[in-house]
Amino acid sequence: MKAVKLATAAVLMLGLSVPAWSSGRATKDEAIAMVKKAVEYVKQNGAEKAYAAFDDKKGQFVDRDLYIVVYGTNGKVLAHGANAKLIGKDMNEAQDVDGKYYVKERLALAAKGSDFWQDYKFVNPVSKKIEPKQMYCQPLTDTIVCGGVYK
Repeated sequence: MKAVKLATAAVLMLGLSVPAWSSGRATKDEAIAMVKKAVEYVKQNGAEKAYAAFDDKKGQFVDRDLYIVVYGTNGKVLAHGANAKLIGKDMNEAQDVDGKYYVKERLALAAKGSDFWQDYKFVNPVSKKIEPKQMYCQPLTDTIVCGGVYK
């Protein structure tokens, strides 16, 4: 009987130890944590290695609908965890479905030099639908490191 109780307790503990992010949508706290982790990764490993890690859809910088995107301060996509086709593209003229120039706005917000949140609409890589999104960004030298959540 004691063995059954221990086994039950172990199963319960394992169930409780599953991270909150294991299902559903990413949270704002998870986005902040991932962006900060990504910035540290760039600082420790250099841009080339970091961008390759950010682009890896099965890597540590992609979790459900949360992924890292890096823009140059010129609007060019340097890394994108959900859509490799955007890497290398100048996104200055990109608009969301409401006509918002979200990359131009992001560059302007980043020019202020501090972390920020930005609202716009974008395709959720999980649902494949256009959804409201909040992007958390942190300026880093001549780049902007971002990760967002869908609402």
